[in-house]
Amino acid sequence: MKLNSVRSLLVAFLLGSGGSALAQAQPTSPAPFSANPLAFPIKPGTQNFLSGSMGEIRPNHFHGGIDIKTEGKIGLPVYSAGDGYISRVKVSSYGYGYLIYVTHPNGLVTTYAHLHHFAPALADHMLALQYQKKSFEVEAFFNETQFPVAKGDVIAFSGNTGGSGGPHLHFEVRDSKDNLLNPLRYGFAEIVDQIPPIIYNFALTPQSIDARVKGEFLRREFTPVKQGNVYTLADTLTAAGLLGLEVQAIDQYNGANNSNGVQAMELKINGETIYRHNIDAVPFHLQRQVSSHINFPVLKLNNRAFQRLYVADGNTLPIYEIDHNRGRFRIEEGKVYEVVADLSDSYKNVSQLRFFLKGESSAYQVLGTPAVTKPKIGHEIMDSFLKITVADTARKAPNLDLYMGNYKYAVIPSYTTKAGSVYLYNLIGGLPDSAEVKGTRVRFPFNHLVPPNTEFLYSNRFMDITFGKNSLYDTLILQTNRDAQDVFTINNPLTTLFQPAKVTIRPAKLPVDKSKAAVYALGWGKGAGFLGGTWNGDAITFSVKDLGKFKVLTDTVPPTIKLISKSPNQISFRIWDNLSGIASWNCEVNGQWLLLKWEHKTSTLTSEKLDKTVPLAGDVVLRVKDTMGNETVFTTKI
Repeated sequence: MKLNSVRSLLVAFLLGSGGSALAQAQPTSPAPFSANPLAFPIKPGTQNFLSGSMGEIRPNHFHGGIDIKTEGKIGLPVYSAGDGYISRVKVSSYGYGYLIYVTHPNGLVTTYAHLHHFAPALADHMLALQYQKKSFEVEAFFNETQFPVAKGDVIAFSGNTGGSGGPHLHFEVRDSKDNLLNPLRYGFAEIVDQIPPIIYNFALTPQSIDARVKGEFLRREFTPVKQGNVYTLADTLTAAGLLGLEVQAIDQYNGANNSNGVQAMELKINGETIYRHNIDAVPFHLQRQVSSHINFPVLKLNNRAFQRLYVADGNTLPIYEIDHNRGRFRIEEGKVYEVVADLSDSYKNVSQLRFFLKGESSAYQVLGTPAVTKPKIGHEIMDSFLKITVADTARKAPNLDLYMGNYKYAVIPSYTTKAGSVYLYNLIGGLPDSAEVKGTRVRFPFNHLVPPNTEFLYSNRFMDITFGKNSLYDTLILQTNRDAQDVFTINNPLTTLFQPAKVTIRPAKLPVDKSKAAVYALGWGKGAGFLGGTWNGDAITFSVKDLGKFKVLTDTVPPTIKLISKSPNQISFRIWDNLSGIASWNCEVNGQWLLLKWEHKTSTLTSEKLDKTVPLAGDVVLRVKDTMGNETVFTTKI
């Protein structure tokens, strides 16, 4: 099948040609090393094992490389994958932790993350830089003459620093445009993979107002049965309208039980390919768009990653080849459709999902009789569709009246189940303020319809929200509230943003000391995540990447410091804060600055001397501040 460029497809679509050719949107990348192939960075030449793969689904990003196991310990030598030079080094307690970038002659860059410590010459340089800047967190950039390396040189030792959940080496390959490339495309013999992907479940989700899955406008999940490398259903499913397919699957490697990501998926309807994706080259700045590649609410609620085999409207990742329906497919009444999805890993092991759909009618039908004690109206939003369920005592489902200001619209029932009669309405056509059936009325909390790909300002008496051009993945049905406890709500935590939105809130009860007050995100439980904010009069402005509940809280309690150990060689502390979090620390011994390395996972500060031959002796003063400026001073003697 001939693949057209995105530009050609869009031109053809706008002119009305509509064909079935897929549009390809893969980023161009340098060819692999040929004369100088990449070497494996851990125990080269022997079998290695992975705990993570390229493209694995993480809560807010694609996993951008491979995680190489290090026998459950730290300190294994880390080798440069090729000739080049160390171009960038970073030290942090978060994210990548201790991190090295190596730039190679062909423009590729390899990265080595969560390191325990660097090779001696580089370690000495970075330690001197920390003392020069009087900061634990530092970053340095080098030219090709400062730290040249040859393939196989030891550049560091493996660790568990940063956001790592256990000892391993995170290894990436990037091109000159900062696209994350799949390291396994270079064919490392150290990794053995003869295991095809494992398919757990799939889901069919409505994409049009006439869509049905087994008679209802409902996302339904199904568990296929494995027969060889084919996963299938014994029964033919019934459906109607425009649908999208989602698949929950993992991949595994020989000798490891970790659940890894599936590299590529292809969808065929009646033998015609309508969708492909390959998580083989992902622009670093677009990693967060994993939230539109998957069913994000299902991941948040159930911790299960369903990858969409269709492209949501706000998804701009260049990893897809799609038809004019962006991978969605239409089911017509009376016709039978074979649905085949091929899932493959980096070593071309393939599993197949195969099932049949028979087109059903989307006309009104009775699927059950509601057991009603008293009439009631419920509603939910599915993408841009409003689904209203009415349970009443009528034998025949009545029409529902939707109100938009002074206008009233009659909506006919779509179907009736045991839960009640269901009415469907596309909110893109306008936001109703209420609905009524036979004297029972419900009001909707909709504020505004916010379009994607444009700047948009919404304002009411207690809140202002500014969405940037790239904030939204898709059209947002905005819902806001401020309750009696001064908790501000913007939709819910199941709504995530690609780029931040700016929010200004006006609390009804102002804090006594604004300098100690900031905005916190209230999560699913009792936790509160610091967001900060800037006060301007009686309003505070802050940025958000996830919607949900927010509240202004005051932090006047300084951090806590506990001495763990002290000796002439080293001193260590445990520090923590009750609310806003640790912001800075400064330690001096007899007035001389001492480096304290921060490990957030254990809340510990551990000293490292610049001159290892000089013992620690004298008065020790440690000052720790939280984000709101509360300070604790701890003194001792060595």
